Amino acid sequence: MRKECIASGKTLEAAIERGARELGVSPDQVSYEVIAEAKKGFLGFGEQPAKVKVIYELLPIDIGVNFVKTLIEDMQIEADITLSENDEGNKVISIAGDDAGMLIGHHGETLDQLQYLVNLAANKKADEDDDRAYTRILVDIEGYRAKREQTLRNLARRTAARVLKYKRSVTLEPMCAYERRIIHSEVQGISGVMTNSIGVENNRRIVVFLDNSKK
Repeated sequence: MRKECIASGKTLEAAIERGARELGVSPDQVSYEVIAEAKKGFLGFGEQPAKVKVIYELLPIDIGVNFVKTLIEDMQIEADITLSENDEGNKVISIAGDDAGMLIGHHGETLDQLQYLVNLAANKKADEDDDRAYTRILVDIEGYRAKREQTLRNLARRTAARVLKYKRSVTLEPMCAYERRIIHSEVQGISGVMTNSIGVENNRRIVVFLDNSKK
């Protein structure tokens, strides 16, 4: 996907800079096609500015941000969007605002669906020759991801303690793959218990059970 505009200036460089500014990017991020070269003229007559078509190829993260902006505008949600990068190098689109919470849903289900759609739109190939690498984009609302992760880690520890105390397996409610990974990771560090996933698709659950090999 691309954005482009026609710009003019006294010099070719000035025209490119003006076009880049209109597209909201820096000159080193654009390509251009010359429509007309600048002409100095004579005694003030016949002077002609340079004219160029300035082109900016949108990156996946640009498309993702535009997708979120369009969504919240269509839903008439007052919210701010910021872009950052986490420790794993993934791009993170953060949404903050009084009404933004409606996009979280039960246990983040709506947020997960939004994130899926953002990644789908951002990584859509323009054509068969488009060989861009997949860009993983995370979407967060009011710091929900960090709060939910801590809740899940606490749940994992409490469940492991129940299994060790009562010597009985415990099956948790269905979770998405991201949340299951958090539970698995937390229980891995607790001696005497193990985890396994059962079920299919949206009904996939984690079972926490005794590690008999520790006997």
